[in-house]
Amino acid sequence: MRTHVEFRSDAFSAEAGEEEAVNPGRWGAAVARFLRQELSIRGLPGREPVAEDWGYCIPIDNQAFNLWVGCGNYEEYLDGFLCFIEPRTPYVRRSFRKIDVRTKVEEVAVALDEILRGHPGVRDLVWWPEGQG
Repeated sequence: MRTHVEFRSDAFSAEAGEEEAVNPGRWGAAVARFLRQELSIRGLPGREPVAEDWGYCIPIDNQAFNLWVGCGNYEEYLDGFLCFIEPRTPYVRRSFRKIDVRTKVEEVAVALDEILRGHPGVRDLVWWPEGQG
């Protein structure tokens, strides 16, 4: 299951005051807003990105289970970003039921791949091998 993608870009700079919403040295508001808009266009609407200590969470509307994309800067590179899809396991439990999430998670992965590959400012896009992350 593809759940983690890293890429490099100069198109999503840190914004003034962003470190007050997330931890020092972390940012990603610009990329989170961009991804939310593009995911919505592709039939994966959700709520406004939420600041977390590690970056931003983009909640995606989904009745069966909690689904979201996390994103933020990736300190491996000065211009690096990492996005990840949650859940990242093939199954989740909800109300004593085992739910297969693979199809929906792959739908989000395909959309992220199209969005990022289609952006002229994104380069060096790499999906992490399954199980890494």
